[in-house]
Amino acid sequence: MTSFAQSHPPIHRPQLPDGVRIYAISDIHGCSHLLQPMLRVIDADLAHNRPRYAIEVFMGDYVDRGPDTRATLDLLVERSRRGNSIFLKGNHEAFLVRVFEDPSLFEDWLRIGGAQTLMSYGLAPPDLKRDDPASIMRDLIRAMPGEHLEFLDELRLSFTCGDFFFVHAGVRPGVPLAEQSESDLLWIREEFLQSEEQFGKYIVHGHTPVRTAEVLANRVNIDTGAYATGNLTLMSIQGSRMLAV
Repeated sequence: MTSFAQSHPPIHRPQLPDGVRIYAISDIHGCSHLLQPMLRVIDADLAHNRPRYAIEVFMGDYVDRGPDTRATLDLLVERSRRGNSIFLKGNHEAFLVRVFEDPSLFEDWLRIGGAQTLMSYGLAPPDLKRDDPASIMRDLIRAMPGEHLEFLDELRLSFTCGDFFFVHAGVRPGVPLAEQSESDLLWIREEFLQSEEQFGKYIVHGHTPVRTAEVLANRVNIDTGAYATGNLTLMSIQGSRMLAV
């Protein structure tokens, strides 16, 4: 693994508890072909370094945009059986569940990459002049393995360990971490990204693509736009050291 180029690193370096190593990945977006090698990197690192406690944190947006949502969820469900993984909810998972409940949002979902999800489950690209969105979503639910639906239903909003707070999009400045709204945790951008506030924990997030992992004094963004760039970032944290590939 190689270290980040840190443009504005934290002044007071956040720490994990002794013996804990965390691996974090965000915004996979159906790119199972990029996820698989990153999982192999984690496994090789675990075999070489043997940390006392290893935690894998996946930070949302597993579905849509990329070519294979189904294979991505297969990999993550399999990974969940190891018992040391945390799976956070992204805005795309939240929106997909909303479309299940309210098919009137179907066209909005297509605009953010829903057609790729449909096709990954063997469904044809929709013809909006002919196809009924409610029927399409029923077909998708039938096509999805039960363990995929359970996976989507069990996603968490955040995870805290030591001085680090993991979340999909970010947090609202001025609001205690324990009081953040689900909407902000999944969707916030500018108010969070422009803030220099120290949030009580060091925020690890994705949601807003950047060219390379962005390390700032109060947060790190590891969404490197995998579906568009072919670059899926993996971050490893142990003690106060943050490394990435």
